[in-house]
Amino acid sequence: MRSLRRHREHHRTERVGWLRAGVLGANDGIVSTASLVLGVAAASAGKESILVAGVAGLVAGAMSMAAGEYVSVHSQADTEKADLSREHAELEADPVAEQRELAAIYVARGLDPDLAQRVAGQLMAHDALGAHARDELGITDALGARPLQAALASAASFSVGAALPLGVTALTPMQNLIPSVAATSLAFLALLGAVAARVGGASVLRGAWRLTVWGALAMAITAAAGALFGALA
Repeated sequence: MRSLRRHREHHRTERVGWLRAGVLGANDGIVSTASLVLGVAAASAGKESILVAGVAGLVAGAMSMAAGEYVSVHSQADTEKADLSREHAELEADPVAEQRELAAIYVARGLDPDLAQRVAGQLMAHDALGAHARDELGITDALGARPLQAALASAASFSVGAALPLGVTALTPMQNLIPSVAATSLAFLALLGAVAARVGGASVLRGAWRLTVWGALAMAITAAAGALFGALA
């Protein structure tokens, strides 16, 4: 009898953790830094002041993104750990009831009751907690919370995103600064949205359009606020 071989498949869900953090960080880096530059420039500030504000925004934003992602994802990890601990205690207290519960899940998914009982029994004999974590709680290795990975990905991607409008600011003459930063930042956002959608298997055009529209709105509002306060100063 030919032995069963398990081949490794790569699925897009395995990219969810770092893709989400990376896209969110890069998007925030581009939008917040470009908006900050445009707002300060619209207030008639000098080139040096604009660059100082942009660099400060990059550093503060990267640290904020890292801290926010770490705390948020760590909370998810704590919840998963608590659920697993509770499930482990229930398995120790009444494994028969837990097997019936697992079998009922498989029946609801389409297996007949006898087969569901056998499948539940075999899976629990192999790894009872793993079976309940996956099929009852929805916790898997691919989708599990990874706080440090999310924090580092967010900080790094924010820094890369923020560096793009900052680089344009540093290289562009003051008289062309606002249109140049706005146009290139929108182009960066469109490219980011397209790449993220492509990696995630979604519509490239929709991904590019979504990031560009919201980025344009953020930059327009911030520039208007800068111009208003600049006029009042």
